[in-house]
Amino acid sequence: MNQYPAWKYLLILVILVVGIFYALPNLYGEDPAVQVSAARGGELGDTIHGLVETKLGDAGITSKAIESTEQRLLIRLNNTEDQLTAADLLKEALGEQYTVALNLAPSTPAWLQAINALPMYLGLDLRGGVHFLMEVDMDAAVGKAMERYSSDLRTVLRKAKVRYLSIRDNGDKLSIKFRSAEDRDKGAELVHDEYRDLQLREVDDGTSFLLEVRLSENELRETRKLALQQNITTLRNRVNELGVAEPIIQQQGDRRVVVQLPGVQDTARAKDILGATATLEYRAVDIEHDVEDARNGKIPAGSSLYKHRDGSYYLLKNRIIVTGDQIINARSGFDQNSGSPQVSVTLDGKGARKMLEFTKESVGKPMAVVFIEYKSITRMVDGEPVITNRRVEEVISVATIRDVFGKNFQTTGLDSPQEAHELALLLRSGALAAPIRIIEERTVGPSLGADNIEQGFQSVVIGFCLVLVFMALYYKVFGLVADIALAVNLVLIVALLSMLQATLTMPGIAGIVLTVGMAVDANVLIFERIREELRNGNTPQASIHAGYAKALSTIADANVTTLIAAIVLFSFGTGPIKGFAVTLSLGIITSMFTAIMGTRAVINLVFGGRRLQRLPV
Repeated sequence: MNQYPAWKYLLILVILVVGIFYALPNLYGEDPAVQVSAARGGELGDTIHGLVETKLGDAGITSKAIESTEQRLLIRLNNTEDQLTAADLLKEALGEQYTVALNLAPSTPAWLQAINALPMYLGLDLRGGVHFLMEVDMDAAVGKAMERYSSDLRTVLRKAKVRYLSIRDNGDKLSIKFRSAEDRDKGAELVHDEYRDLQLREVDDGTSFLLEVRLSENELRETRKLALQQNITTLRNRVNELGVAEPIIQQQGDRRVVVQLPGVQDTARAKDILGATATLEYRAVDIEHDVEDARNGKIPAGSSLYKHRDGSYYLLKNRIIVTGDQIINARSGFDQNSGSPQVSVTLDGKGARKMLEFTKESVGKPMAVVFIEYKSITRMVDGEPVITNRRVEEVISVATIRDVFGKNFQTTGLDSPQEAHELALLLRSGALAAPIRIIEERTVGPSLGADNIEQGFQSVVIGFCLVLVFMALYYKVFGLVADIALAVNLVLIVALLSMLQATLTMPGIAGIVLTVGMAVDANVLIFERIREELRNGNTPQASIHAGYAKALSTIADANVTTLIAAIVLFSFGTGPIKGFAVTLSLGIITSMFTAIMGTRAVINLVFGGRRLQRLPV
């Protein structure tokens, strides 16, 4: 009686060893580091590596190690003071072609990394990170909606053979100019039938027959709401591309979004990716008019003048074939013929149909790819900073259409593989429905996070030690066994958090403290049941067996109900609540294992198979 088979002891030993190995990386901490990455036009090579070493040496800064890859240079330093000094020094030395950012690099030994043993993530309140408050430019969202309607109305009027002179986009409204009142009436009727959410107003100035088109109040509200929702979705996708664990992305009001990125030290990179509004437009090249005439101010109706990256100019049709909004996938790579960087694009159904229709009509004609991004410019007005967005457009590629295509094709003309990679990332994660600007940025430093970690660690240690003392005094040898199981339980929780790469926050630490109490509660039920069996006159061996067997159902009921509550918290909660639910769930699972199977194994080894007169419980 009270003997486990060998395989159970082996199973417990294996779990314990694996848990120790995967919990170990959390003891090594992180090195303060400076990360250097190439911006557009920059290259990382031996020259930059040597320049960094020289600058650090001249400043008397000793680095622990310098790790170099194609995408970045990581300089590990001895303390945060050297980190800040090195960052300022390298920013000045390398200029705008390189991004210099602070980082925290895990110092896990290579032999642990080889088995994919990594430290757990820490939340914003523990590790530090960045907090952004971003505002969506709703005027630009309405402007983009009107731009889409402008293109669609041209197509609708042309297909219905309604004669019009021009369509002018005035930001919040469109002005359609007709030759006669009869043509305007036909156009108004057609637009009303096709787009019932548009408001129409006829305007006469004696010589022109105009039709003003505006969005209805309901459509305006819906456009702004969708712009905010699409931006939140896009930001989530971009954060996923950054690889941030447990980010918080929430709506605040009717035009603002809160983004919290725990553990992010490369704030420049985060701001570039989150705030970037780079997208593409595919337009037909106007080959019927002269570019030089357009440069001299004679721009024909229905076309616009664009500048190529190489300095040349092109006259492009205003009609947009497809935009970045209709791209559902993008992958960077290299063109097989020229070896230059390219982005392979996949369009959605609507975009594929538009591209197919256009290429059927335009084989042998050129098509241009326009790269568009919004750049924030800060100017001081009356002593106050005023941020405005400037739209930058440039042609990156002009190619002759050799064959009909629709859903899949390639875009070339990019400056570098890095730019191709970042453009693919932005297109893949989705274009922002409207530009956003960061109106508030807060950085939670590692020192504040360290204070929180110390306080959280102290709370766990104090609770743990009090429980250890109580169990040892009250339940004697059995209490010491429960203490061993409790220590193993903490190791297994840390190991599981590390293996799952979950994020530990202050509420998560509270979940661990609660788990410590619940794990002891299971042992208390078992040990009290054993005492009751002894008082009823059962033998020590029979009392041990009955104590574990009869207390199991009660322990299971209590833990399963708590686990259900934790799952509900995880499903419907956000941010810190999820962190609490994760540690609580993992703690329930590990405590069931250590408090029942673990303590039983130790007690079986110590007392099993022996003739006992009494039990030290």
